[in-house]
Amino acid sequence: MELAIDGLSKRYPNGTQALQDVSLRISAGMFGLLGPNGAGKSTIMRTLATLQEADSGTARLGDLDILRDKDGVRRILGYLPQEFGLYPREPAEDLLDHFASLKGITRRDERRGVVTSLLQQTNLYEHRRKALGTFSGGMKQRFGIAQALLGNPKVIIVDEPTAGLDPEERVRFHNLLAGISENVIVILSTHIVSDVSDLCGSMAIINNGRVLLSGAPSSLLSVLDGKVWKRVIASAESAAYNERYRVISTRLSSGRTVVRVLSDGSPGDGFDPVTPDLEDLYFATIKAN
Repeated sequence: MELAIDGLSKRYPNGTQALQDVSLRISAGMFGLLGPNGAGKSTIMRTLATLQEADSGTARLGDLDILRDKDGVRRILGYLPQEFGLYPREPAEDLLDHFASLKGITRRDERRGVVTSLLQQTNLYEHRRKALGTFSGGMKQRFGIAQALLGNPKVIIVDEPTAGLDPEERVRFHNLLAGISENVIVILSTHIVSDVSDLCGSMAIINNGRVLLSGAPSSLLSVLDGKVWKRVIASAESAAYNERYRVISTRLSSGRTVVRVLSDGSPGDGFDPVTPDLEDLYFATIKAN
């Protein structure tokens, strides 16, 4: 099944054009929606999650009209927003049971089985009687995924899920998402490039409400083959290099300033060729638009 988005546009009352003619094709598996803060990612997520209206455009999952059949969407959607509230004194098991009841799982024995299974899947079962206020950030995100999985959704939306997680929790969360995405559409909205490179077989880069490119990361990266170069420079030279070259990024590596530039041929001047990565593609695309 494919999620087809065509011509989606949204302007907020303050005049901000949040989305401009956004069109995407998203199949089963992990899809990365990559862009800086304010690019329009959350607007797309909230629109698909029936939390706000689009001004124009369509979005369909098979025969389901996502923008019109909101009840139908809610039956097949799991959603983990960037920020979500929890009852801090409530045990994880009890709150997930409550969410399951709201999702329409009315039989108590069925709910018990579903809740137990989801807590085990998210590696929270041993913490099931702990108050949610005692959970770490990563545990709260895993609980968020558990509630998003209620009702066997066909589409799962996760918005900036790894922001603020420590490296261990981030890896654990990545593994959880990878397992989930085998059978459903998972849309991962993030500004963290490594989240997409680690997880996603398809992606899009969005900025200022427009989709700048989309496709498989490996195919998209091929356009940079032989065009990315790096050199170690003094930090005081950064401004001069930005004026002279098409600088993709300037970063610290082992305490040294490394500049990466885009050039069809060797820039000379001590530059070495490098294999382009998704971060190069991201910065080059954002800076060109």
